[in-house]
Amino acid sequence: MTLLTGILTVVISVAMTLALWRLVRGPGLADRVVALDLLASLTVGWLVVRAAATGHWMYVDVALGIGLVSVVGTVAFGAFTEHRAREAAGEDRP
Repeated sequence: MTLLTGILTVVISVAMTLALWRLVRGPGLADRVVALDLLASLTVGWLVVRAAATGHWMYVDVALGIGLVSVVGTVAFGAFTEHRAREAAGEDRP
């Protein structure tokens, strides 16, 4: 179990580094939001692996909280993008 959690931690850490790179260097706002969403998902995965490795299941509660906040942020970005597209098209309704 220790070898598996160690390998998973390294793989998730590499993926988090790449997602952070895309977050910083992303050419557009949508790329950055997707990278932030991926980073949140990877953080959830890392916390679950950490909970399995240490036996402290409080990490799972924190992971659930991060996952819920991430979903709300993604939905808010979608609403913002739709609102911006409607403004560009000249529609008046909310």
